[in-house]
Amino acid sequence: MTECRPMLLPAKPAALDLDPAESAVLVIDMQNDFGAPGGMADLAGLDIGAVRATIDPIARVTATARSAGMPVIYLQHGYRPDLADMGAPRSKNRLAHEAAGVGRTVPTPAGGTGRQLVQGTWNTEILPELAPEPGDRVLPKTRYSGFYDTDLDATLTRLGITTLVVTGCTTSVCVESTIRDAMFRDYLPVLLADCTSEPMGRANHEASLAVIERNLGWISDAVSFTATAAAPR
Repeated sequence: MTECRPMLLPAKPAALDLDPAESAVLVIDMQNDFGAPGGMADLAGLDIGAVRATIDPIARVTATARSAGMPVIYLQHGYRPDLADMGAPRSKNRLAHEAAGVGRTVPTPAGGTGRQLVQGTWNTEILPELAPEPGDRVLPKTRYSGFYDTDLDATLTRLGITTLVVTGCTTSVCVESTIRDAMFRDYLPVLLADCTSEPMGRANHEASLAVIERNLGWISDAVSFTATAAAPR
């Protein structure tokens, strides 16, 4: 049997050893409210085109990861119907999400009703183009970071994961927050730049990439990852 050896992933600031046995792909918040017509971001007048442009490269990355035996872990942002887990009355998390209309009842594209960023509704479902497959893991979260009050760290530890291949939205908020917490916990986070997006503006996206490359992790892309992970070992 061929030994599963680490491979060198082209990245900035330097190439990174990628061992499929110790790596996992994170898909952060690729859900209807952030990337589908009729979702919260779309209804707020934000351009969801940048999010939708990442769907195809993320799909290629997750397919390659599954073929290489790497876990695929989805992070899914949403709140209980009573919004009790949104934070204290004067907390920034609650105030920011109330201002964004979280909890509001809205029509869905299929003609039903949903509630913005509420668990168990159309709004928080993973985009159908990226629907989890058997064996994938879906972890709910209630804050920007995927590590806050979730099972992510315990799951990664149980799987023996040291390297996180990060995808999803948005670059400067949930993606960067999760990467910061990953770095603080001594994981090796590598963000695929064409698999993340920033509806608040390209400048925010580029600033986050620069901070991550310099201080928090590595930057690569979907083509480099798929070529590396799919190569014979």
